Amino acid sequence: MSEVLFIKTSSLGDVIHHMPALTEARRRLPDGRFSWVVEEAFAPLVTLHPGVSGVIPIAGRRWRGALLAPSVWREIGDFARGLRQRRYDAIVDTQGLLVKSALVARIARGRRHGYDADSARESAAAALYDVRHKVSRELHATARNRLLTAHALGYEPEGPPDYGLDRARLAETAARPYGILLHATARAEKQWPEPHWIALGQALGGRGDLLLPWGNETERARSDRIAASVPQARVAVREPLDRIARLIAGAAFVIGVDTGLLHLAAALGVPLVAIFVGSEPGLTGPLGNGPIAVVGGRGEMPPVDAVLRALDRL
Repeated sequence: MSEVLFIKTSSLGDVIHHMPALTEARRRLPDGRFSWVVEEAFAPLVTLHPGVSGVIPIAGRRWRGALLAPSVWREIGDFARGLRQRRYDAIVDTQGLLVKSALVARIARGRRHGYDADSARESAAAALYDVRHKVSRELHATARNRLLTAHALGYEPEGPPDYGLDRARLAETAARPYGILLHATARAEKQWPEPHWIALGQALGGRGDLLLPWGNETERARSDRIAASVPQARVAVREPLDRIARLIAGAAFVIGVDTGLLHLAAALGVPLVAIFVGSEPGLTGPLGNGPIAVVGGRGEMPPVDAVLRALDRL
């Protein structure tokens, strides 16, 4: 098995959850060449993984917003032609979505592996694979990715997940210790109330600076409001994901809701407290080798003192 193509395009948490599958595949097939189709915004992060041989950016999110533009269709054609230039021994789609990933697998040349109809997030995606594998939907996302990859490439998963990211190598030296508060999430039901973040930041006085990353203008405005009420907090500069990874790697701790950057902190082994409000930590909670505490759960609203106690336990 020399040429393997992984398809896991987005979102950020999903991309991070696939990294242990790549690490294990590289370890089990040391002579293999592993390429990865990923959404263009996440490509800088994927390039940090030492096991990836080639990163193939796709602009699916941008294309969907302008499908009537001739330039978009030219880009799609260029992407398809580029993808078909190489033939793969195995194409592994761990996303399991019809348009976002299975159609991409169908464009690529090679034997296509994916979830069966009962295992895929969208059952129709299974029709586009050559080989379909049954993987329980009750497993954590990281375990599902590892199992599907192992079935496709002919081995059994072993050991704890290894994201392939070296915190010590990535972290940059900071003048003062700092923590990171991840308040931003794309889904409203996962958000922790803004007054809670302000109260938490004020209670963390004396534990170093607090950085507030953001990804869009709404999140930037919330960061500004929190920072205005928390003396040691400052709004982080928006940067590409590889730079954000280095920022997180250097943090003394991370506190955040269920969002992609939280899973990146777990992958890097940074001590973290995960606040769950609208999702189930058993299926998508943070996994990593560093200290992790989870407070809350689906339908819960953890109080500030519960988060502080969890941080103290770390």
